[in-house]
Amino acid sequence: MPYPSDFKYTKEHEWIKADGNTATIGITHYAQESLGDIVFVELPKAGTEITAGKTFGSVESVKAVSDLYAPASGTVTEVNGELATAPEKRNKDAHNAWMLKLTLKNPSELNSLLSAADYEKFVAEEGGN
Repeated sequence: MPYPSDFKYTKEHEWIKADGNTATIGITHYAQESLGDIVFVELPKAGTEITAGKTFGSVESVKAVSDLYAPASGTVTEVNGELATAPEKRNKDAHNAWMLKLTLKNPSELNSLLSAADYEKFVAEEGGN
């Protein structure tokens, strides 16, 4: 599966797509493949401050519960409400099924994240697809 080149990635398998000072966050195809069928997603409410590298929620699958790590710091402006009632949508299209949107506190934090090519290499080394 090709990873969108306009996204940035974390080694914890989250993606972020920035547009100016706003950004959208989700988990990668590799993450959702590894997790299996997702049954529950716990996310912060709009207005919550999240910090780069810190947990902001969790994803529960039939296999495990995994923490979600913020790829960047900012204020949550919107949460994908569909995931509360239909968490399995995560499994359909990982790069379109976003989890939350935020106003970035410091857009330059994104410079330390992985590019699509670097993430693909990381996943391959980790034994992924």
